[in-house]
Amino acid sequence: MHPHVHAQRTPDKPAIIMAGGTVVTYRELDERSNQAARLFRDHGLQPGDRVAFLLENHPRLFELCWGAQRSGLIYVCISTRLNVDDAAHIVADSGARMLVTSHAQAAVAQGVAAKVPGLVARLMMDGAVPGFAAYETALARYPGWRIEDECAGTDMLYSSGTTGRPKGVFTPPANQQIDVPGTMVLMCQSLYQFGTDTRYLSPAPLYHAAPLRYNMAVQQLGGTSVVMEHFDAEAFLRLLALHRITHTQVVPTMFSRMLKLPEDVRLRHDVSSLRFAVHAAAPCPVAVKEQMIDWWGPIIWEYYAGTEGNGSTAVGSADWLTHKGTVGRASIGQLRICDDSGALLPPGEPGTIYFAEGRSFVYHNDPDKTAQSRHPVHAGWTTLGDVGYVDEEGFLYLTDRKANMIISGGVNIYPQEAENLLMTHPEVMDVAVIGVPNEDFGEEVKAVVQPLDMARASPALADELLAFCRTHLSAIKCPRSVDFAAELPRLPTGKLLKRLLRERYWAGRENKLV
Repeated sequence: MHPHVHAQRTPDKPAIIMAGGTVVTYRELDERSNQAARLFRDHGLQPGDRVAFLLENHPRLFELCWGAQRSGLIYVCISTRLNVDDAAHIVADSGARMLVTSHAQAAVAQGVAAKVPGLVARLMMDGAVPGFAAYETALARYPGWRIEDECAGTDMLYSSGTTGRPKGVFTPPANQQIDVPGTMVLMCQSLYQFGTDTRYLSPAPLYHAAPLRYNMAVQQLGGTSVVMEHFDAEAFLRLLALHRITHTQVVPTMFSRMLKLPEDVRLRHDVSSLRFAVHAAAPCPVAVKEQMIDWWGPIIWEYYAGTEGNGSTAVGSADWLTHKGTVGRASIGQLRICDDSGALLPPGEPGTIYFAEGRSFVYHNDPDKTAQSRHPVHAGWTTLGDVGYVDEEGFLYLTDRKANMIISGGVNIYPQEAENLLMTHPEVMDVAVIGVPNEDFGEEVKAVVQPLDMARASPALADELLAFCRTHLSAIKCPRSVDFAAELPRLPTGKLLKRLLRERYWAGRENKLV
């Protein structure tokens, strides 16, 4: 199971179709990934080395990923929404020896290159700027046949860490052969029926774990990925009908935006080809999911998992309708719910969610965070820090999320960095950054500020604080609004009781994560 197999069997079949019209066949994907593997080797990259990709949803991203995969490299896909400091941190922390980017990301890429001077190569697609060589010219120097020392590489994707800095999640490949499918690929094949007839519509940024890995699973199994450069609700429906899409994966925000389209627009597009519509990453209101099942039929599946890939649950429409609010039964690994001491809890009792017999992982350069993800007794049990319970039938329900992570539109946002920044503002005495309800995104980021002088609390000060954040933080980390409070709920120990703040905004709201 590998694109090179399908390049031999169906060389002219589209492996990737971009919404904008670019098509990449399996022959092209295979040849270019071989060229990329040779480019990596020629620059001295050996199995286990890191390479970083700072790219939007670009038609050439997958040739880089497969080139790295077949040459034993660890490839790091970086969010294009990050600022220079955050992107440079990932490049430096990962130990990447090469950076490949596009002209669209030139401003950030040049800043990263200035902060990480030890890169052996800096390549740019679609027109190079000073300090970068043209990727297309560099690639053209190499033949499109396989390197002699192929071995399997893998991704190392970054999620937010306990300090607010992104943390790399790494798991060594289970097999050194490039065409041996992993557990997730086998799950996609068995549970979601991925195969050569799959036409998969991908609307989300490919630097996220699920879109990247699911698209690569499609390509391993010989299907076709249809990739949107950016999500648009009506364009999504148009592509569903145009390409007779069989599978897709979305976040609940996308459901909400499609449901808000005028009824005549929604009904204009034929979605009858869809066999599986998978969602995850953020809370989905029950009413929204009910409406989607009414519209698309009982083809909607939900799962619970993380970038860590240590385990997964899944639930189809039929089971969800009789267990509303569940995120499913275990599909990879086995669920264990434990109290703070590590003791197993009975059904119905909430506790920390562990996966037993799942995939092991480490947080790169963070042994403390890695240790915190392990069960105190059973070293093979791992957790993302989420809290939930299982019922008598083994269905999992989430009751809290890891630490104070905010999930907005499927993006994980750690609030500590915004809090640390706001505390440096001369008008701020104390601050808490929390997630509050947002109909489109599930949650949005809000700062609750205790001002130095409550008499100064005003819309003008709120605007000043928001502008202060936008000047110093990536856009995704910035609060969208500011409220003021005379005092924040802290214990004598100094611990901030964010739960009490959240209750003010979530009271009476239907939400499975409280």
